[in-house]
Amino acid sequence: MSERVKKCVIYCRVSTEKEEQEMSLSRQEEELEQLADELGLTHVETFRDKHSGFDMDREGLLDLLEFVREEKIQTVLIQDETRLGRGNARMAVLHLLAKTETEIYTYSESGPIALNEMDTMLLEILSIVEEYQRKLHNAKIRRGMKRAVREGYRPEKNLKNKGNAEGRERLEVPVSEIVALRDKGLTYEEITGVLKGLGHDVSKATVHRRFKEYEMEQEG
Repeated sequence: MSERVKKCVIYCRVSTEKEEQEMSLSRQEEELEQLADELGLTHVETFRDKHSGFDMDREGLLDLLEFVREEKIQTVLIQDETRLGRGNARMAVLHLLAKTETEIYTYSESGPIALNEMDTMLLEILSIVEEYQRKLHNAKIRRGMKRAVREGYRPEKNLKNKGNAEGRERLEVPVSEIVALRDKGLTYEEITGVLKGLGHDVSKATVHRRFKEYEMEQEG
């Protein structure tokens, strides 16, 4: 059985739009293409930015993160760690790439990026915080659902066309369910949690707005 080919992308960045910086971008790309060959990686895409490393709002970076996630890219090649970013932006990028289990290789080290103890500790803390945020979010949904059922709400009776393969009805906001849950004393946040648990992609603001629209219609 042949060994699985590892795909990589290249990320190049300079901090200004000056003409001489274009040469630096070209040099970075050339050096990283060479590194990809030396490491036996298949280079599939290159992303470039002319932007400050302190800013996350970089078109090339955002495109890279999306591409890595969707195409399941195993490795990102950079000239050195400052190309990813500086300050908090650097840690944010490291965290996002760690979530997709994407390796980072640098030309300056001809191998995996070397993280110091502080970097490693911060990344571990970010992962722990994110995991607890996810658990808290799920707990809020469960709590809202339990309270709704306890108050007499029966989703299997109220939801129409449940399980429709095309899912069109789920894209609509179920105003009748919002009203029913509101009448049972649930808060807008709890109602939002219940509806999300049932497959409705709605926000708290939307739930509140639709209920107010319903009230205005009733008054009219």
